Amino acid sequence: MARKLRKPILIGGIGLSLSLWLLDSLGHSLVQVGEVGVVGAIAAGAGIWWLGKRTASIPTATPKPPTDRETVVKAIATAASTLSTLATVAPDHPETEKLRGLLANLRPDMDREQLRITITGGKGVGKTALRQLLAAEEGQINATWTETPALFTDLVGFRPSTQPTNPLLPEGIVESDLVIFVITGDLTKPEYEALQQLSGAVDTLVVWNKQDQYSAEQKPVVWQQVRSWLEGAIDPQNLLVISAAPQKLKVRQHQTDGSIQESIEQPAPDISQLQKRLHYIIATEKQNLILGSTWRTARNLHQHCQTTLNAIRREIALPMIERYQWIAAGAAFANPVPALDLLATGAITGQLVLDLGSIYQQKLSLAQGQTVAATLAEQMVKLGLVELSTQTITAILKSNSITYIAGGVVQGIGAAYLTRLAGLSLIECFQSGDAGSQISGGNLELLSQAIKQVFEQNRRLDFLQSFVPKAWARLMPNSDGQLQPTPAKG
Repeated sequence: MARKLRKPILIGGIGLSLSLWLLDSLGHSLVQVGEVGVVGAIAAGAGIWWLGKRTASIPTATPKPPTDRETVVKAIATAASTLSTLATVAPDHPETEKLRGLLANLRPDMDREQLRITITGGKGVGKTALRQLLAAEEGQINATWTETPALFTDLVGFRPSTQPTNPLLPEGIVESDLVIFVITGDLTKPEYEALQQLSGAVDTLVVWNKQDQYSAEQKPVVWQQVRSWLEGAIDPQNLLVISAAPQKLKVRQHQTDGSIQESIEQPAPDISQLQKRLHYIIATEKQNLILGSTWRTARNLHQHCQTTLNAIRREIALPMIERYQWIAAGAAFANPVPALDLLATGAITGQLVLDLGSIYQQKLSLAQGQTVAATLAEQMVKLGLVELSTQTITAILKSNSITYIAGGVVQGIGAAYLTRLAGLSLIECFQSGDAGSQISGGNLELLSQAIKQVFEQNRRLDFLQSFVPKAWARLMPNSDGQLQPTPAKG
């Protein structure tokens, strides 16, 4: 019995499904009118329509990781340096020993002989059966086999992800040497998106299992669709067809006496295409695959250490920014100027730049710190943040029925708010590397982008409605009017 077709990936699949339905409906009559001609005509018609309507396919895969030993050694050294900094900044961090163990394994990993191959795919695609068949070939394929839990089992109303990391793929899969991605026919949307991510990160074989459940007429049409959607992302040589656990067949035998004897037969598994491809890969690409996965692991280790380090430094930096923001608020309140001058009110000072820079190991002189402070203030004025923040703060104060606002209050609160934005912007810049020298050297784009990003994150009305009362309490501790946070409107 032919397999019931799943929902195709895009609207073009509807035409394909109709074509396959026609093939099933025609049944054996195909033989009478010329099977190849009818199948070819229907498939061609559906293909032309589908290609005409097709709006996008998987983008060309990004370049694979470097496979020269020198580049991998440099990546390991970078990871080691970042881990060393983390251990210095946070010597008691609970992950340090574990990360050191991962780092220690990287150099020996480059010289191992055995490939690490991961088998993955959705629920019920035959991952376990395939792994058992491959593992049974002891001595023929020098590899260790890992099977991931079924993908996509917790997706409800799937929507393509817009996040840089995607829960569609299990953690650590891109650190495998090779991935075997198992499908059972036309691609679903989750499969399509998962392959988008995999294709640019790790060498991947796409294996169509259970193809024995499709009719002879359906197979070439479905397979052509899969190949078309993966064009440019997966090497055609890495698109393979197997039957890891074929369905049992009912066999009828006509006896000499005219009777019919029925029996059930179990066809043998057929993974020959995959076996042949794996043997070729091991013979010709094994070392490159191992170097590639070692490079990815080193890169991921560096990124993990850097992310952890940034979080720790941020925890140290935030109280410092808060201290500076209240100092700036007091200075602006005590000595208001006709227009909120960020430098004159002390909202942004060279010392703030230096103190934050020291946390992020940015070596800046006092002159460089003052230059960065002046540049930061200039960029904030150009972006209109001073005027916008003043207007917003005034509106919040008036919404609290404050009939009298002391002349320096708005400027004091504004100075505190803008000091906070300046400090958070510096954090974003310093986290990117040698940002201090770049900024003092005139690279304003980095600073401008950081300010815009931080402002977008801190311009929310609910944030300002909670920030303004705190600043009011600092500036007017003896005021009869208690400024209350204003609930955000629905």
